[in-house]
Amino acid sequence: MNRIAWGLVVLHTLALLLGLFGLLVAIPHPEMWAGHPADMAFFAFAINKTGGSGMILGAAAMLAFGFAQLGARRTLIFFTAACVLSATAELTGTKTGWPFGGYEYTNFLGAKLLGRVPFPIPLSWFYMGFASLLIADAIAAAQGWRNRTRWSIVLGAYLLTAWDLVLDPSMAAPQLQYIHFWVWHEHGPYFGMPLRNLAGWFGTGLLFIAVGRLLWRERVTPVTRALLPFTVYAVNVIWSMVLSLSAGMWPTALAAVVFSLIPAALAVMPAVAARGRAFAKA
Repeated sequence: MNRIAWGLVVLHTLALLLGLFGLLVAIPHPEMWAGHPADMAFFAFAINKTGGSGMILGAAAMLAFGFAQLGARRTLIFFTAACVLSATAELTGTKTGWPFGGYEYTNFLGAKLLGRVPFPIPLSWFYMGFASLLIADAIAAAQGWRNRTRWSIVLGAYLLTAWDLVLDPSMAAPQLQYIHFWVWHEHGPYFGMPLRNLAGWFGTGLLFIAVGRLLWRERVTPVTRALLPFTVYAVNVIWSMVLSLSAGMWPTALAAVVFSLIPAALAVMPAVAARGRAFAKA
């Protein structure tokens, strides 16, 4: 199952890379495809049918990893809590503006739940929330923190929110008018984003991570091999960083490095250090 999980991570990464090519090259330069009917047909299919493929593959990768490391029961409990609670928050948000602020999804990600929220969105909350929790738990275990479960929930919600420091600005950047995933109906001080969006992210993440984790009703041995969750987390953060940098928003990319990637890397540092010592002794 671990091999399947890693294979899905590779496919997830490739889907994100192809998405970047489409967003930064193919869509802004349609003249590249205009003279070739077959290329135009493929381009139209890719734009209209594959917008959420990266999210679906990311969810599949974390499901496979969870099955292998934590078992199907725990993984499916977390999956259900994450998808149901995040979908509820998104549907409420797109209807009332609470808790994230006033916003609306475009049609870029395909079919929508109740006509408002693209169906892959709850899957992205799941796989990034699950990755954040497992990274946080590995950090808490490595540091020997007391009340490890509590710290892993809070730190997991923090890591999920830290991703949004670069995600939201990049996905709705005014400079990239042709690739908006959603649009804001209110203006805020953080690159056009209202600050209550970050509070909404933290609250939503904290809720479903806490519910999904506490419903396991048991103390769990920490996932010592946190490289796969970290890889999924880092790939998604870096993807948003590239999009932000293409829009000239380098401060958001810097924020992602400082507040997201560096803290998350603590989860894999013990393993890296151990391998380094083993290599030195060889």
